[in-house]
Amino acid sequence: MAHYSDIFVVPVPVANIDLYRQQAEIFVTVWKENGALSVFELEADDAPPGKLTSFPQSVDLRPDEKLFVGLATYDSREKRDEVNAKAMKDPRMTDMQMCFDGKRMIFGGFKSFVGD
Repeated sequence: MAHYSDIFVVPVPVANIDLYRQQAEIFVTVWKENGALSVFELEADDAPPGKLTSFPQSVDLRPDEKLFVGLATYDSREKRDEVNAKAMKDPRMTDMQMCFDGKRMIFGGFKSFVGD
């Protein structure tokens, strides 16, 4: 079965990690309630800076920040678009203020290539 995934890479100030966890828990709940198959927030544990490219370099990670990756899966891109539209209208999301520099977040949608 083909799936579709959204992936987010986010630099979070260490001082905001508790708030980010609270917001991530809301995000996971809202997306699952609206039809995402799975939603994960992952904290970088072994993602060293590289010489040319790396996860830390992708978001210009600073010494006072931690790196997080979000992953949400859906049945299809169409389902992803439907879930995102519904979730973004949810009052739990509309009142949320970003606790990280959104200009340095990277994200994208990915269709399945190999695997199940």
